[in-house]
Amino acid sequence: MEPLLGVKIGCLFALLALTLGSGLVPICFKWFRIDAATGRHRQVLSLLGCTSAGIFLGAGFMHMTAEALEEIESELQKLMAQNRTDSEGNSSDVDSAYMEYPYGELIISLGFFVVFFLESLAVQCCPGAAGRSTVQEEQWGGTDFLELHSHGPLPSPSRSPLRALILLLSLSFHSVFEGLAIGLQPTVAATLQLCLAVLAHKVLVVFGVGLRLVQIGTGSQWAVFSILSLALMSPVGLAFGLAVVGGDPEQERGLTQAVLEGVAAGTFLYVTFLEILPRELAGPAAPLAKWGCVAAGFAFMAFIALWV
Repeated sequence: MEPLLGVKIGCLFALLALTLGSGLVPICFKWFRIDAATGRHRQVLSLLGCTSAGIFLGAGFMHMTAEALEEIESELQKLMAQNRTDSEGNSSDVDSAYMEYPYGELIISLGFFVVFFLESLAVQCCPGAAGRSTVQEEQWGGTDFLELHSHGPLPSPSRSPLRALILLLSLSFHSVFEGLAIGLQPTVAATLQLCLAVLAHKVLVVFGVGLRLVQIGTGSQWAVFSILSLALMSPVGLAFGLAVVGGDPEQERGLTQAVLEGVAAGTFLYVTFLEILPRELAGPAAPLAKWGCVAAGFAFMAFIALWV
């Protein structure tokens, strides 16, 4: 076995084991269940949730969005260069105008609005299917927000199944492309460097997903299945890079993949801003501590972005 191939196979199993383990920790230990926590325990879990929200925010901006914009711009430049060659330079002004348009931002926004439309459609057709908004939950919760008095039974807490599914799908797309990038590395050093950088942020992101699934009340079996599916995505992408592309670093990624990454980034930002951040920041307790935790999570992801 060649050393490079052996290292990539080792990276495949490391990605699977570490991400699966980090995602199962909050699911398997009852300590992470915020609905049963009280006092300081509940406050610690709240701050931990804010840190995970910062990690999601950093992953969305510093990794998924940045990578999607870079890939879309690169693929468009290749496409324009090919068209310029075919037309023998007769449409340089038109090409320049096309290149100045923010296609990457448009595609990311498209992903945002597609999810917005799907959730609005679900609420219109099946009221309650997409879950209740965080602000409404906090308003109806009585003592936790504005100290409203309760008159009659309170509505059941939101499970937000659609947003949880969207979060998993967007991260799955991104994880496959991360694994593919590792599988395409030409040297042992480059493979190890990229794998370590991916693991550094992926372990925290998957832990945050597991914590999110626990906090919205997902059943244990579905939560474990979701984490297992998400943990398999990067190894699947790495295996695809080895088996189909053959580890050729010159293989074109393609405009289709770049567009999919952009749509995935837009869906991830939607869930981050409309579900995760509002839920964690809605309560009035310890606002500066919450800000610090969100900022710390974002700062760590921004630091990891130096290598990946």
